[in-house]
Amino acid sequence: MMSRRTFIVAELSANHGHRLEVALESIRAAKRAGADAVKIQTYTADTITLNCDGADFRVKGTLWDGRTLYDLYQEAYTPWEWHEEIFRVAREEGIPCFSTPFDPTAVDLLERLGNPYYKIASFEITDVGLIAYAARTGKPMIISTGTALPEDIDLAVKTCKEAGNEDITLLKCTSAYPAPIEDANLRTMVDMRERYGVKVGLSDHTTGHDVAVAAVALGATMVEKHFIMDRAIGGPDAAFSMDQDEFTAMVRAIRNVEKAMGQVAYPTDPSTIKGREFCRSLYIARDMKKGDVFTPETVRSVRPGFGLPPRCLPEVLGKSVARDVRMGERLTFDLIQNS
Repeated sequence: MMSRRTFIVAELSANHGHRLEVALESIRAAKRAGADAVKIQTYTADTITLNCDGADFRVKGTLWDGRTLYDLYQEAYTPWEWHEEIFRVAREEGIPCFSTPFDPTAVDLLERLGNPYYKIASFEITDVGLIAYAARTGKPMIISTGTALPEDIDLAVKTCKEAGNEDITLLKCTSAYPAPIEDANLRTMVDMRERYGVKVGLSDHTTGHDVAVAAVALGATMVEKHFIMDRAIGGPDAAFSMDQDEFTAMVRAIRNVEKAMGQVAYPTDPSTIKGREFCRSLYIARDMKKGDVFTPETVRSVRPGFGLPPRCLPEVLGKSVARDVRMGERLTFDLIQNS
């Protein structure tokens, strides 16, 4: 699925305003913006929560305060009858589409549609039954860790492996909407890679693309950002989603960082190093007659770099010049008289 090139995912989520034509055009817009894949979510209000207005089922401390979970997910879900058309249009556009399932029936639907990867949402990381069910498909597993305790991550990774699935990517995530940049804690992403021996990436809810670009510099193999054609569409996720221009700018910045990261390269041929001629080297600093002795006054380490390297100076001092020389001549071995 992924290579040294960062896999950039446009998360459509609820950003379609319950209009299929908006969802389909969003796929095309994400492709134009440079996304490597589009992601949707596969659930209904009934597969993710209960139709209950008790206190436990009312949202607190988020953009959606006061709403019931059922009401929120009724607004946010992507109708299952759209999925086939969404996957078809993505294939036409030549961009992979995949989904986050929220229960086994969603996995069954996605398997029929040829879903290529499975993303486990941060809030589902404790649902080991769902993780195992998705992992047994053999498709690459992408697991968001925003609400996870270390033992939750341990168990999620263990569950995938016990299901025979070793293709795991853990995403560092801050489950706040939008997320404060100071809570990104990207070093955790690096630690997860070392601790679990898996690929790592970022599911980013901050505004702007600074955190995403920094994650790539730290080795993220995947970056996921919420995508919306136009925030005027509205919806539960609009406030922390990137529009097409913003997403395009992020992709450009990430690709530039990838170019800058390059590879480990220590040149061995001085002629291949641009600017090497401006390094210091040894030059004759005063006119000298044949037989004169090299001293700190007659030979110096100066720019440019066409003479002997400065490390040779201790060997040269005290020896004699082999012929008459003028100030400004490069010091070369043939100018040093053999004793």
